[in-house]
Amino acid sequence: MKKELIVVVNDPKDKKVITSAIESGVSALLIPEKGISEKVKKLARVKTIAPDGDFKLGEDYIVVEIKGKEDEERAAKLLKRGKKVIVKTTDWTIIPLENLLAQGDEVYAWVRNAQEAKTAITILEKGVKGVVLETKDVNQIKEAGSAIAEGRETVKLETARIKRVKPIGMCDRVCIDTCSNLKRGEGALVGNSSAGMFLVHAETESNPYVAARPFRVNAGAVHMYVKVPGGKTKYLSEIESGDEIVIYNYKGEGKVVYVGRAKVERRPMLLIEAETKEGKKVSGILQNAETIRLTRPDGTPISVVELKEGDEVLVYTEEPGRHFGMKVKESIVEK
Repeated sequence: MKKELIVVVNDPKDKKVITSAIESGVSALLIPEKGISEKVKKLARVKTIAPDGDFKLGEDYIVVEIKGKEDEERAAKLLKRGKKVIVKTTDWTIIPLENLLAQGDEVYAWVRNAQEAKTAITILEKGVKGVVLETKDVNQIKEAGSAIAEGRETVKLETARIKRVKPIGMCDRVCIDTCSNLKRGEGALVGNSSAGMFLVHAETESNPYVAARPFRVNAGAVHMYVKVPGGKTKYLSEIESGDEIVIYNYKGEGKVVYVGRAKVERRPMLLIEAETKEGKKVSGILQNAETIRLTRPDGTPISVVELKEGDEVLVYTEEPGRHFGMKVKESIVEK
């Protein structure tokens, strides 16, 4: 799940705090006083949480200061009612947050620096939904923004051996150009089934004929699934500008990136099939071109045109079953 960064603005004249927050990717600015939201919005298009903001402070977002067990119980009741609860403690501690995370997902932590923000987004592995950062230190704002932007969606990748590579002719394929430069060892998880996906490597490599395009993942045929934030999937045909997808490295660590454009073009394709040691099958349909690569267990790319039976590549597997991109438990067979 993507985390949210909210920065507190106590002084509308403090442009350094406001601009640093906006440049660090805030979800919203929290403004305790009335009559300031419109002034702040003149600097950039940004959501505000305020008595007169886009979200109402005290209604949409409720701040609960935890001084004792009664306050914690009040916060828990609000969570059960579906409210977004900002938890504020007098001496910052994770214990109330741990207790409240068991009551609901709409928990936000009021923090004072980047280190507290980093801790809050990893509590009990899933972390709070977002942090509300109160500081005038622009470096702390930037550091917290970076930590949240790089928030990891970790998966366990497996090694699978290639079983078959078969040319199948012309198909519609989707090339995803992201708004981020990707690194060697990174790519998107895509597959014919959500139960088995290849780590398709980004186009970070150059050759005598084609320059590297490190922002690009040539993801495959339109029908295939791609991993997006929150443990969900989308069909590649659904991906469009402004969407979020998750880019994973060869260790299984994921980060959210934004799609700049998705190009659907008719290209010659390959059916690629692989199998894990446990006998789980993975398949995908990728473009038949040297620049399209899968990922070896050590993170190095291997071109699909060089693949042969027995080659080892990284895959992700899970039990099959999706409904509108969300994981469900059901009996299903995909061929």
